[in-house]
Amino acid sequence: MDTRQMKTTADSITEWSHCLLYQDINGTGSLFGGRIMEWIDEVAGVTAERHCGGSVTTASVDNLQFKRGARLNDIVVIIGKITYVGRTSMEVRVDSYVEEKKTGMRYVINRAYVTEVFVDDETMRPKQIPYGLELQTENEKAEWEGALKRIQMRKQRRREGF
Repeated sequence: MDTRQMKTTADSITEWSHCLLYQDINGTGSLFGGRIMEWIDEVAGVTAERHCGGSVTTASVDNLQFKRGARLNDIVVIIGKITYVGRTSMEVRVDSYVEEKKTGMRYVINRAYVTEVFVDDETMRPKQIPYGLELQTENEKAEWEGALKRIQMRKQRRREGF
């Protein structure tokens, strides 16, 4: 039983939007993958900092698969939400979309799971997260269970030298 104070997923959800500019575009005229990876990392960090109330550092990124591209002047929307909180680390699900201007419809660019570690500002060493995560919906419970599986897969990959 977690004895820490609790926060909900909604307490730290982060939504960020950006209209694609020339500096965001690669040589083939579509969104540069490295740029969106940077944005995903930033949104994950802000989401985690909102949950823990302090500084974080990125430990890993899982399952970054590109499903759709985006082009110059497209609107990209990135949403981060906490899916799991451990003792010193949190998992953040980050969904990226391209938004159709006329209808507001959003189409998935990718989904990533980012592990963020709560760190001491002076030593940069991991420290205990002061808040647990109160799961309010069946979807949040399923995300938590998925996070437990991803944690085990990361541990297995480390044992295998990945």
